[in-house]
Amino acid sequence: MDTLFIFGAEKLFLLSPLVAAYFFYKLDKVKQKEVLIFAFFSLPLTFILGMILREFYFNPRPFVVNGFEPLIHHAPDNGFPSDHVLLLAAIASIVIFFSKKYAIALWIIVGLIGISRMYAGVHHSIDILGSILIALLSTSVVYAVSCWKKMI
Repeated sequence: MDTLFIFGAEKLFLLSPLVAAYFFYKLDKVKQKEVLIFAFFSLPLTFILGMILREFYFNPRPFVVNGFEPLIHHAPDNGFPSDHVLLLAAIASIVIFFSKKYAIALWIIVGLIGISRMYAGVHHSIDILGSILIALLSTSVVYAVSCWKKMI
């Protein structure tokens, strides 16, 4: 069972970019351009917001707090937010505005990775949920601004 969670915590993240790339490939050129522009603004905003919030909230990793050996090697640094989940939730958040079907697949991957990283002992649930909320907030802001700009 540990092997499955180790795989989920360390390698499963590679599936998300493949699903997103396939989704992107299936789009027509106009939609591809829309996705690229949306991602151009959403991804940096998600990253910057994550970096800022990391400075205001320090959450020691579970293996540091509880004194055990995690299933995967990790530095004993701030666990908030989870970088893996933050990036993959940002991708899923972008896709949700264009395809519910692909977004569901991507969110399932995000959930599995989040659970795996908690099971492995490198993140608390707040690290995972915080990453998801940051990604959703960032993409929602970009979406709202893009809708507002189209109205003007």
